[in-house]
Amino acid sequence: MSAIMSLNLLHGFFITVCKLLQIYRGGKPCIKNISSDVDRQSIMHKYTYKSDTTCISNLRMTRRCFTKLCDMLHTLGGLRTSRRMDIDEQVAIFLHIIAHNVKNRVMIGRFQHSGETISIIVSRVCNAEIRLHPHLLKKPEPVTENSTDQRWKWFKNCLGALDGTHIKCLVPLKDKPKYRTRKNDIATNVLGVCSQDMQFIYVFPGWEGSATDGRVLQDALLRPHGLKVPRPCTYNNCYFRYVLVINSANYTTYIGYYLVDVGYTNGEGFLDPYRGHQPTTPKELFNMRHSSARNVIERCFGILKARWGILRDNSYYPIDLKNKIIMACCLLHNYIRQEMTTDPFENHFELDEGTGDVSGGDYDNITSIGVSTEWTTFTNNLAQNIFDSWNTTQ
Repeated sequence: MSAIMSLNLLHGFFITVCKLLQIYRGGKPCIKNISSDVDRQSIMHKYTYKSDTTCISNLRMTRRCFTKLCDMLHTLGGLRTSRRMDIDEQVAIFLHIIAHNVKNRVMIGRFQHSGETISIIVSRVCNAEIRLHPHLLKKPEPVTENSTDQRWKWFKNCLGALDGTHIKCLVPLKDKPKYRTRKNDIATNVLGVCSQDMQFIYVFPGWEGSATDGRVLQDALLRPHGLKVPRPCTYNNCYFRYVLVINSANYTTYIGYYLVDVGYTNGEGFLDPYRGHQPTTPKELFNMRHSSARNVIERCFGILKARWGILRDNSYYPIDLKNKIIMACCLLHNYIRQEMTTDPFENHFELDEGTGDVSGGDYDNITSIGVSTEWTTFTNNLAQNIFDSWNTTQ
């Protein structure tokens, strides 16, 4: 009799523990699906290998680009096959999640893996992608003297443009006030620097949404592996600032500067527009040319968010992982623009409202932004030069 009572008590205890575990998991049973190799091949064919159109829709790239990316993640990123999953399936799961911002529980049904496995794959592939940053981040190249690009030919030696953008994120309750933006969203302020062809040169996620763009840029300049902008000077026989003679007038031209908006300080290395002008004078025409060129960073952010749905809406990942995902999305953006002859999202995006790793060499880099008479003179002379060139064509 005592043995039966002991068994009943043990059975009751087991049932109670099971119910408590179910409550702890949110009242829903743990889902785990295990499929055969044939099923795996069918799933991969459906989402990846059926056609280029299907692959672009699901993973945002062609089948050739996908295969090459898998090879790069394996050889350069250190991604390895697991006991039940090949590299291509891991990459497909990650790309599908960031492209469509799919919940973990939905991915269980689509790819027939447990939720725990999918979470591990997201982190694993994301880390492998970030290891590719030396190969995928664009190296800055100045606008050449003989440039014929209608947007950029006015800004000789300009390296590109930069701006900040807000990306929604999930943070602990106690940190929400710091991440709350002026639009009342909980977001991180991401600094992006892009080249003339809309590829990222440097990406710096992680700052709170309430931080100003100027503060984020200042932090990026001070970091050991942050944004490197050579200070105008002569170093090792390399001239970062020289005098250009045009029509008997001297213009100091800077090598190594970026176009910024009025939210940043107009100082060495960062050229912003004049305040509140419409084109009828040198300053006003300069603003028009400046806006036309600087618009590249807004278009770059617009394409980035159109391509990767996880950057448009609230995601289901903690802030540390979300910052890594942001970086991975920017690297994949560069990869797609490098490998595909036509970017399918270039003409299907909304301009972003705004608010890696650049080799620094041994140069004296800018670590702070401040107004200087010399830089103001350079800006005014550049505006006059643009205006004079424009007048000669009228």
